[in-house]
Amino acid sequence: MVINYKKIILIVGFLLGCLFIGYLIYALFFKSTPPAVTTETPPAASSLAQLPSAKVGASGAVGADAGTGKLPSGEKAAPSETPRSLGQEAAVVAQGGLTQTTLLSSLASFAPTLGDNGADIYFYNRNDGQFYRLNGNGQATALSDKKFFNVARVSWAANKQKAMMEYPDGANILYNFQTGQQLTLPKHWQDFDFSPQSTQIVAKSIGLNPENNWLITANEDGSQARAIENLGANYPAAYSSWSPNNLSVALFTESIDFNRQRLYFIGQNDENFKSTTIEGRGPEFKWTPSGSRLLYSVYSDATNLNPSLWVVDAQGENIGANRQSLGIRTWADKCAFSSETVAYCAVPANLPEGAGLFPELAQNTADSIYKIDLTTGSYSLAAVPDGAYNIQTIIVSADERQLYFTDGATGNIHKIRLK
Repeated sequence: MVINYKKIILIVGFLLGCLFIGYLIYALFFKSTPPAVTTETPPAASSLAQLPSAKVGASGAVGADAGTGKLPSGEKAAPSETPRSLGQEAAVVAQGGLTQTTLLSSLASFAPTLGDNGADIYFYNRNDGQFYRLNGNGQATALSDKKFFNVARVSWAANKQKAMMEYPDGANILYNFQTGQQLTLPKHWQDFDFSPQSTQIVAKSIGLNPENNWLITANEDGSQARAIENLGANYPAAYSSWSPNNLSVALFTESIDFNRQRLYFIGQNDENFKSTTIEGRGPEFKWTPSGSRLLYSVYSDATNLNPSLWVVDAQGENIGANRQSLGIRTWADKCAFSSETVAYCAVPANLPEGAGLFPELAQNTADSIYKIDLTTGSYSLAAVPDGAYNIQTIIVSADERQLYFTDGATGNIHKIRLK
């Protein structure tokens, strides 16, 4: 007998179609609708919820490293409540509490530095494009009649007679305030720093291809340029920073893991300097006046992604020795040295989690000023300004009697008496 498969398939398909149509009729006209379920939407989490949670830092040595750096048993948190909020009377001279703060200049200062006389402040005025000298009485006089508008970065020579200006479009101008001479340097050079003698510069020369990215040194006018180190695609990890002792011209970081980096010291003559470990990312560096030590800040999981200050030996065979956390949560750029062993730092009363990664989170915090002994690692509250200032830059006079700072919100320059 011959089986008619075509007829069987037609019959089965017809039955399945009937079942499907019947279900549609039932669902549309007879099936009851379940009650709506009301869901409560949780409040939106803040952006900080996306950041890694804090982790307990391990005690003991932090990785293999040159030297035998000592680490503290724990970090002391800066006081969350200061005399500013307790209504105390402000002292004329800093005594570790609320201190009178004098407004010296309401100009929009940028890149302030201590003048060559050790007392005045030199700075660039963003509003009129001129450079000024400001004395301790608040009198500002122009360093030059020349105007330089829209400067993005200023690097001062050690003798304070010259400044390198970098513009957003890549243009670079060197100006000598003593002679009035103005020089233009190549556009593909960036991130300048001066030698201790103020006669040479170090910079990054950035080409069209990674293999053409170099760390270079040159005379201040750009002549006799010399390639020091090929940076390749890792040029952002290089920091032009000529040490005061003239041994290193730059620093370079290489990732070990998220919470550690290897720090290299680059000399002018292919020296084989030791390296050391830094415990975090987002480094900011400051040489001590002699260049024998390095103050730096980094952030990591262990600090809730907030900046933390460290100090380490950074010269010759001692590189990596005496490395220690100072227990202060702030940026190195908010610090200034009054001597080889003492630094003053602006420290936020509190930092939101992740401020190291996103500094703008801390732009409205009020800072107090701490005095740090770099030999022992101890610190004390030096002064609490009598206003809520987000301090951007600190400068200490050569006689250590005056402390100047700029307010990050306005650029105004203020003064506190230390002695």
